[in-house]
Amino acid sequence: MFYVFRSYNTVEGPFNFNRVYNIFVLSFAVRGYQKMSYYKYAREHYEQPKENLDEIWQDRLVEWRKQEATVEAEKPTRIPKARTKGYKAKKGFNVIRSRIAKGGSKRKRASGGRRPKRAGQNRYSSKKSKQVIAEERASRKYENLEVLDSYWVMEDGNYKWFEVIMVDPEAPEIKNDNDINWITGEKNRVQRGLTPAARSSRGLDNKGKGAEKVRPSQGAKDGKGK
Repeated sequence: MFYVFRSYNTVEGPFNFNRVYNIFVLSFAVRGYQKMSYYKYAREHYEQPKENLDEIWQDRLVEWRKQEATVEAEKPTRIPKARTKGYKAKKGFNVIRSRIAKGGSKRKRASGGRRPKRAGQNRYSSKKSKQVIAEERASRKYENLEVLDSYWVMEDGNYKWFEVIMVDPEAPEIKNDNDINWITGEKNRVQRGLTPAARSSRGLDNKGKGAEKVRPSQGAKDGKGK
């Protein structure tokens, strides 16, 4: 709302309170609009996504359950999260959505005779996180792309969905971008455990006391790193 004030004459000339006040209100409104950006609202929605998104959440679940386990997405579902991971809306960047089953893995039954209790089939959990498994599956399907990073998108009782940001190292747009062209010299980042999710799964987020057996690898120190 804009208020009208009477103008008074000063030494420098007429002083217009209305003009000064309107400029102040406009500048305040612009600053406030910048703070309340789309990215902030999008981040707030994903703090409690199931409650905040409601119908959108349910519609996505119905649609994604019918799709294949690893598919290419047209654009990121969580744009603010993707941007923090290095995604750019330009050629050379691809978003792959990967679906991973929740729970532990089941091993093949041993050929030797034993009672079911000693068969050793159930209750085995992978030493890799679900996010790393999602990155590996996306990397195997799209062999010409390199994994940059990934993030959680959705889950239900049976599955988890992750979106994997993948980059084409041979794209001219990537080679000419100083922010991302370092990836052109990388090969098989996921399989080598170099993505942020893989490093975290290997325990490399921890340093110092208590992390003595984590380095140089999980296979070192008689496998006592985890």
